[in-house]
Amino acid sequence: MPRMTPALSLHAWLRYDAILRQLRQATDVRSVLEIGAGQGAVGVMLARRYSYTGLEPDPTSFATAHSRFARAGVRQMVNGDLTALDPAAVFDLVCAFEVLEHIEDDAAAIAEWVTATRPGGWLLLSVPAGRERIGAADRKAGHYRRYDRTDLTGLLAAAGLVDISLVTYGFPIGYALEAGRNVLARRLENSGSMSDRTAASGRWLQPPDWAARVTRALAVPFQLAQRPFGDSRLGTGLVALARRS
Repeated sequence: MPRMTPALSLHAWLRYDAILRQLRQATDVRSVLEIGAGQGAVGVMLARRYSYTGLEPDPTSFATAHSRFARAGVRQMVNGDLTALDPAAVFDLVCAFEVLEHIEDDAAAIAEWVTATRPGGWLLLSVPAGRERIGAADRKAGHYRRYDRTDLTGLLAAAGLVDISLVTYGFPIGYALEAGRNVLARRLENSGSMSDRTAASGRWLQPPDWAARVTRALAVPFQLAQRPFGDSRLGTGLVALARRS
C-alpha cells in the first residue's frame, strides 16, 4: 500500500498515540471494523496493519474518506452503519473513535458493537474525558456527554466485556486545544438537530491534506509529554480497550 501521511488534527494525533498503546495488547487482531470512520484519516493507518472495513454514514465525510482510501490502495469503505453489513459478520477488533458521546443510548450502542466482535475479540473506543467539562464545542459537535474513567469502565463491564484497559491522553496541551475550540464554538451558531451536528462534527476544524506532515511533526513532543499521565485523571480524552469473553 502506498504510504501517505493522513490529515489529522493535533488533538487527533495525541489520540492516535493512545490508540497505538492500547493496540499493543491486542496481539491476535487480523480483521478490523471501524464504526464512524469520518474522513478516513485514522482508517488509512489502521488499514496498513490489518484487514480493514470502515463504516461512515455521513455522505460528505464518506466521499473524502473514499478518496483517501483510493489513493492509499484500499477500498473497504461503506457509506452506512452496521445495518449495511452482513448480520453474521464478525471482526477481531471493532473500534469507534469519538462516536459513543454522539449516541443518546450509549449502552445500547456498545451492546450492538459487541455483536460485531468475535468471541475473544476486542472493542476499542475513544471518548472525550471529564464529565464536568462539557462545553460549547461539545454542544456544537452534538455530544450528549463526556465520560469519567468510572463511567466508561462501568458501561463496558455492564456489556459483559472483560480485561478493560483505559488510557487518558491530552495532558497538558489538550486543555489549551479544548479551550480554543470552546471559544470558537461560542462564536458560532449551534443550529440543526443533534444528528445534523454529529454528521458535521467530523469535518469541523479538520486540517487540509497539505498540512498533514506539519501537524504530525508538531504532535510528537506532546505525544511524549502525555504518556506518563495515561493512568491518571489528567487529560482531555480516554481510549478504552476491552475484550469480549
